[in-house]
Amino acid sequence: MAPSIKISAIFFVFIFTACASNKTMTTQNKTTTNTATIFDTQGHRGCRGLMPENTIPAMLKALDLGVVTVEMDASISKDKKIFLSHEPFFNHEITTKPNGHFIEEKDEHSYNMYHMLYDSIKTYDVGLKPHPRFTQQQKMPAYKPLLSELFDSVKTYMASHTRAYPFFNIETKCMPATDNLYHPEPAEFIELLLTIIIDKGMEKQVIIQSFDFRSLQYLHQHYPNIPTAMLIEDFDKRSLEEQIKALGFTPTIYSPENALVNKKLVENCHHQNIKVIPWTVDDVTKIKELKAMGVDGIISDYPNLF
Repeated sequence: MAPSIKISAIFFVFIFTACASNKTMTTQNKTTTNTATIFDTQGHRGCRGLMPENTIPAMLKALDLGVVTVEMDASISKDKKIFLSHEPFFNHEITTKPNGHFIEEKDEHSYNMYHMLYDSIKTYDVGLKPHPRFTQQQKMPAYKPLLSELFDSVKTYMASHTRAYPFFNIETKCMPATDNLYHPEPAEFIELLLTIIIDKGMEKQVIIQSFDFRSLQYLHQHYPNIPTAMLIEDFDKRSLEEQIKALGFTPTIYSPENALVNKKLVENCHHQNIKVIPWTVDDVTKIKELKAMGVDGIISDYPNLF
């Protein structure tokens, strides 16, 4: 081999080795970034304190505010469509009927959306009526959107915004007492929900949460790779161990009413590799207090407080 060729060959090897080393470092850095602990800021019902709850404007506003996760509730119509709604009926606090009149509290349960076609549900407005408990909420025409529509809207939003793709924390609104009255039984509920999630390729972006352990149990048995969040009411006086025993498996997330959280509970959950994300925290002082206890995230109506 001629000297000039030798020098060229050595130079090539040096450059190749340097590039390979840099690629390895880049890969390692990416892995480190992906596995780093990120505090999970979650916008409750999108950002209920600022925008009409469980609507696409609320979800997109929450993304503008930088949340890691948008939190929402799923209900089911007569024609088996999955849409966003905290109640399976039209709540009198937020609803305007197609004729422009408000729904009265005494009548709200008669507007059972499980017995209504989605096309009819969509004609009711849930963004114009002034909310009695959230006076900062911006008023605008809004309806209860399909979950599939939300996924599409976020995808469109992300095409023109530079930020991490959000997660979707979806609650199954069901309980034994109202099976087949306001919603299907858990197996059907989860299958309808997962059909949309899989069709939209969102398996890695969703968390399924519920107070109804049955839906989490079905999900764990049939879709074990989907993260689960066990929701706990403030009146549930069982110990963490008793709750997990009742669930039958270790959830990804323990999500209690925020007043139940203390440092010992957080440590106990972390010892079992369970994240702690309490709800619903609308006070800066309480947010700081919970962060100091070591919680992994917080759900708030006001994601502008994070």
